Amino acid sequence: MATIYDLEPKAVFSNFAKLCEIPHGSGNVKEISDFLADFARNLGYKVRQDEALNVFVEIEATEGYENVPGIIIQGHMDMVAVSKPELSIDMTKDPLNVKVDGDNLYAEGTSLGGDDGIAVAYAMAIMEDKTIPHPHLDILITTDEETGMDGARAADISGLKGTRLFNLDSEDEGHFLVGCAGGARVDHFFEAPREARSGAKLEVKVTGLQGGHSGAEINKERGNANVLMGRVLKAVAGYAVGVYTLEGGVADNAITRECVCNMVVSADRVAAVKEAICDIESKIKVELATKDPGFQVVITDLGEGSEQVVENKALSHIVDVLIAMPNGVQAMSADVEGLVQTSLNNGIMKLEGDKFSFVTSVRSSIASEKKALIDRITTITRLAGGKNDVRADYPGWAYRVESPFRDLCMKVYKDMYQKEPIVEAIHAGVECGFFLEKRPDLDCVSIGPNMKDIHTTEERLSISSAKRTWEYVLAVLAAK
Repeated sequence: MATIYDLEPKAVFSNFAKLCEIPHGSGNVKEISDFLADFARNLGYKVRQDEALNVFVEIEATEGYENVPGIIIQGHMDMVAVSKPELSIDMTKDPLNVKVDGDNLYAEGTSLGGDDGIAVAYAMAIMEDKTIPHPHLDILITTDEETGMDGARAADISGLKGTRLFNLDSEDEGHFLVGCAGGARVDHFFEAPREARSGAKLEVKVTGLQGGHSGAEINKERGNANVLMGRVLKAVAGYAVGVYTLEGGVADNAITRECVCNMVVSADRVAAVKEAICDIESKIKVELATKDPGFQVVITDLGEGSEQVVENKALSHIVDVLIAMPNGVQAMSADVEGLVQTSLNNGIMKLEGDKFSFVTSVRSSIASEKKALIDRITTITRLAGGKNDVRADYPGWAYRVESPFRDLCMKVYKDMYQKEPIVEAIHAGVECGFFLEKRPDLDCVSIGPNMKDIHTTEERLSISSAKRTWEYVLAVLAAK
């Protein structure tokens, strides 16, 4: 059976394999940042590593390209690190178990980090091969893109010589991204005082959902486990259940696949509670029959006992806000057919001690609409007795009518493949918005190889597409 080390181009996949040996989930990037900085220094390049752990590498133009406008090659080093619940792996410490399945590269039981490890592997391969023709290159590998683009936010790019930015953080080969939505994270906080209660203990798990990227796949209207758990809890609200654990989601920009709630129920109401849960499950199954057919609610008896449960009034507020809070697509673009304009996603939900919180990822290509949605959901939280914190606000990337770099990229693509690429804007966030705020002179294009189900344990990277995209990147670098 083939391994990653057998794949072509070896320069790319051998470096991707190195990245997979180093845990690099968002917020856990010190080791991989140091590795990348040392990698470039050992090849003799000028390297800068800033306080946000972004890595900057400067590469002089090769002979004959001294007067060609410079290119900034950009991607991010962090990944959404998720694993299957039954898998015994610590993604802050353990390497990925990378496998090959036909044309697909994946990590067994976890996300792969092709988003955006493939961009980093491309950059590493370019650094290693000093025979590649190219203009002046600035390589910029940012940190914590997946949790708010913190690296891009902090990066000082004023000294970069490149005027053309080649972002390698897309997931559809032959699609050129030339605009994206802006976004923000909104944290919602509630008091959850506890009281002792005894009775039958049940574990209620909303599971079997597909999940996905909260930008790229929000239009598929898949079920969100946190939102659906709100409906389950509403269905049993009349039975005075006592909730003592409630948790769902692993990333605010991933559609939540699973949510677990443990509750105490008086013995005489167990049958009624189970019946109410089964009833709401059957109704939701009809709603999601096509969109998310694997949905189910699993009830497990945990025996009798006493637990510190959330007081009834506080639990009522929590359930009310979960029911009232919007989720999913809020508006479609009137200008670009099929493009989501505004959305939000309940990505992480936790009950810890006497505090309950959840995080909403808001996106919109219209800045005023983004603000209006943030105002709406923060108002809902306040009316339910909670508090909010708005963070990680990032700008969108407006379409540029005149773009010589886009024109060049399109010409190279058409010459190579005898067909036109697809030029589009997307609903997901891309770091180009931050860079354009800092350097309005930049001419940006974003591309990448085919990937499926990013941010999930089903993530797949097409090997043949990664090879073609590599060849295309080299052709763009060689173009004058």
